Amino acid sequence: MNFYRDIDKYKDNIAVITDRKERLTYKELLSDSDVLMNNLEKRTVLFLVCRNCIESICAYIGALRNGIVPVMINEEMNRELFYNLYNIYKPAYLYGPENWNNLEQSNPERIGKYREFVMYRTGFKERHKLNDKLALLLTTSGSTGSPKLVRQSYVNIVSNARAIAEYLELNEGERPITTLPMNYTYGLSIINSHLLVGAAILLTDYTLLNREFWNFFKEEGATSFGGVPYTYEILKKLRFFRMELPSLKTMTQAGGKLSPELHKEFARYAEENNKRFVVMYGQTEATARMAYLPWNKSIEKCGSMGIAIPGGKLWLRDEEGNAVTESDVIGELIYEGENVTLGYAETAEDLEKDDERGGVLETGDMAKCDSDGYFYIVGRKKRFLKIFGNRVNLDEAERMIKEEFTELDCACAGLDDKLYVFVTIQEDRIIQDVKRFLVQKTGLNPTAFSVKAIDKLPKNEAGKTLYKNLEMFYD
Repeated sequence: MNFYRDIDKYKDNIAVITDRKERLTYKELLSDSDVLMNNLEKRTVLFLVCRNCIESICAYIGALRNGIVPVMINEEMNRELFYNLYNIYKPAYLYGPENWNNLEQSNPERIGKYREFVMYRTGFKERHKLNDKLALLLTTSGSTGSPKLVRQSYVNIVSNARAIAEYLELNEGERPITTLPMNYTYGLSIINSHLLVGAAILLTDYTLLNREFWNFFKEEGATSFGGVPYTYEILKKLRFFRMELPSLKTMTQAGGKLSPELHKEFARYAEENNKRFVVMYGQTEATARMAYLPWNKSIEKCGSMGIAIPGGKLWLRDEEGNAVTESDVIGELIYEGENVTLGYAETAEDLEKDDERGGVLETGDMAKCDSDGYFYIVGRKKRFLKIFGNRVNLDEAERMIKEEFTELDCACAGLDDKLYVFVTIQEDRIIQDVKRFLVQKTGLNPTAFSVKAIDKLPKNEAGKTLYKNLEMFYD
């Protein structure tokens, strides 16, 4: 079940357009993809350094078409994290931009070049046994150094792409513009769902803050874009509502909960300008999307994550393990569907594992369902935050800080898009050093972190931190 083997039916359609005015048809894209991968050893692991460019998309498609399993690597990945992953999973091949700075220590053998990217054979001789279902490996949207990868199958990818294409009513005339990296499950799902229907993807690494982005948007007639909450905060500051964008039809949002105020503003803008604003809910563990809020319910059900995607099922489970049947009663959100991934990998040996979830995902989110069947996230079962679309484990962040600053006792807490670090040393130097350390380790914007000095960390008799008591110190 690999739709990338079948999209040659769109051979004469334009597949990708770059901000450098490059165009490739589906025929050209697939031909380049196969040439790039034809001579590589099948059923091996490839580390694919991602950029929103032809080179990365070609490699991704070529890998899936030729039975090679790519690990999608963020080009800006912290060097320590990269080499941690590199040495754990020992890929047979590495593909990325020429002179990429993380290549210095690996010293791989150059075996080919495609445009501005180079294919390397690594020095690892051992070959992992890969499960036949395994198609793709993604990091867990995490940024705190974990080697944990999500194992996606070919069925996962195509089922989610089809569901997204169905509820967004995608067709060959669509022109989505890239606003998210393709190593991020949300960004990758946009690529998958649009290539499935033969659409043309507008590729750019420019950000919303660049004039070149908007020039490209207008010149090529972008019809849609996706964003995390931070994206929409930026758009408002850029006076997006005053822009003349006649080609724009659809805006999608995921990667964390948008504030009710901002949700309403964009929903009203869409309604008044004959556009669609679609809020979605997903996790890497579900390939991408599990739920969506239909655009025509965006104002009425403001704050809701919506309903299950086509082919999926959502339900709630109470603390005793029973299904919640009454409306507005809180329980853990459970999702069932073909897009539920095979499980995690934490070692190379895990790549041989079969499906461990059986199509059922315990999301870890606490939610309620109203009388109309619309779900609302109310909190998290465990200590995770979504910061600018990246999932951050508070306990792991705390551990890293304590390992780096051995003299420091600290506690991590927070809300979506803000991680608070509380320390007991009243020194500006320490506060700044901790903040710089987190920025360096995660690659997140400094505004995501607030480091505060307090007299004493609240703890119980057993010495466990009382995180709830830290909320009084939030801004």
